[in-house]
Amino acid sequence: MGKVAREISHLDVDALIQMLNEALSEEWLAYYQYWIGARLMEGPMRSEIEPELLVHADEELGHAILVVNRILQLGGTPILNPAEWTKHAKCSYEEPNDPYVEVILEQNLRGERCAIERYQQIAEFTNGKDHSTYQMAIQILNDELEHEHDIEDFITDINRLKDDIRKLRL
Repeated sequence: MGKVAREISHLDVDALIQMLNEALSEEWLAYYQYWIGARLMEGPMRSEIEPELLVHADEELGHAILVVNRILQLGGTPILNPAEWTKHAKCSYEEPNDPYVEVILEQNLRGERCAIERYQQIAEFTNGKDHSTYQMAIQILNDELEHEHDIEDFITDINRLKDDIRKLRL
C-alpha cells in the first residue's frame, strides 16, 4: 500500500486483507463450481443454461483477478496454495454429484447468495475508509446480484416448463 493510501485509509488493513483472501478463495471455488457444473449438467434447457453458466464462471475468474490485485496493492500476500481455498472460504463449494440442471442451479444460487453477503460485508467495512476497495466490492456485488437474478430466472423457466407439461397431460 502506498504512503498516501495508508494515510487516508482508516481501517484495519490486515483484517481487510484477510477478508479479501477469503473472497479470493470463494471466487476460485465459484469459478470451478460454475465451470464443472456447466460441463456435467443434464436436463431441460441445458443448451440454453450451459453457455450462461460458463459466462458466470469467466466473471468469477475476473473477480478473482480484481481481488488478488487489490490484496497486492494493500501489501498483502494472496493465498498461494489452492488446498487452502476451502479452509478460508466461508462460501462452500458444492460438488456437483447430481448433474440434474435444477440441482446445479440451486447449488450456484446458494453460492451467489453467499457471495452477495461477502461483498456487502467488504463494502460496509471499507465504505468511507478505503475508496478503491469499496468501489471494487460494489462492482463485484453488482455482478453477483445479476448472477442471482439470472439463476432465479432459469429456475422459474424450468418450473413453468414443467407446469406446461403437466397441463398437456391433463
